[in-house]
Amino acid sequence: MKIPGNLLTTAMAVMPHKDLNRALEFALSMDVPYWPQLPHYSYYEDMYVQASEHFPGIILDMDQRTLRFSMDKFIQEIEETMAHIDDPGYFDISETYSAVYHRFLEMDLSDRPAIRGQLEGPISFGFNVVDQDKRPIIFEDTVRPFMLEFMARRINVQLNRLKTINPNAFMFVDEPGLQFIFSALSGYNDVAARTDMENFFSLVERPRGVHLCGNPDWDFLLKLDLDVLSLDVYTNGEAFTAYAPSIKKFLDKGSIIVWGIVPTNIESFEKENVENLTKRLEGLWDSLASRGIDRELLIKNGMLSPATCCLVNPDAEKTVEKAFSVVNELSQRLREKYQRIL
Repeated sequence: MKIPGNLLTTAMAVMPHKDLNRALEFALSMDVPYWPQLPHYSYYEDMYVQASEHFPGIILDMDQRTLRFSMDKFIQEIEETMAHIDDPGYFDISETYSAVYHRFLEMDLSDRPAIRGQLEGPISFGFNVVDQDKRPIIFEDTVRPFMLEFMARRINVQLNRLKTINPNAFMFVDEPGLQFIFSALSGYNDVAARTDMENFFSLVERPRGVHLCGNPDWDFLLKLDLDVLSLDVYTNGEAFTAYAPSIKKFLDKGSIIVWGIVPTNIESFEKENVENLTKRLEGLWDSLASRGIDRELLIKNGMLSPATCCLVNPDAEKTVEKAFSVVNELSQRLREKYQRIL
């Protein structure tokens, strides 16, 4: 079971579509497809809400579109959760929380080089979900260890479901909140986060990795035991390449980098074309090659994707769909150029 590189394409799951079939069509247009998350279709499709299913203490208000936490409710419900601890179905995503996931599981995707799933990671979930005092639950010492195990179980159940339709399935742990731990104002520092993330990934089955669009301390992520790292190099490429020694070690052990190179927000997208993006990406590879990283390894252990998800474009899904098409065109051009290597 290996995550493919060779400049194949995938994308992050959050999409602006309200039409389930069209969103799935574009997800399937990637070499490595995934099941889309569609918060504009339903609040259940919000990535934090999907991760919260069956989490004790959660207060979900569908009308107000809010997700909160109650410690009193947590204490009341934790026993029920522990009673289901050995029930995989309890930790899976139900049809209520994803209109697409179960449809994806019914597809014949055995001919794809791989498929992918995703779940919100514990650090981001812990920062985003707050209790009755508006305190993020990541600061609750009685909740945080449980949260790490709970999210690991959810990821493992989904991964094993996906492997039934393609043995090369793998998972993104979506962690947009990771960049905040390096702020002195976060109250949860990188030392605590490293311990928690190492414990978390010790519970998560392989293949697994992290996706985020922000700009954290890349050493922190590259030194975790990951099989894949997906990031926005359109925005953060120069900052990322400054960590060449850690990138080299990451690639040398066989891990994959997903280069998010095609912007999805309308202002940036309209300024770019395939030629410019090719030059931009190859410039990052040139920079890393000049610092001792094998260029062939960068290509063989690389995939391509859009730079970010985007829910706020005034044209809804149109620019995002164009960006997906550009990712595939860019991949095709580069694979032809580097055919000798691949």
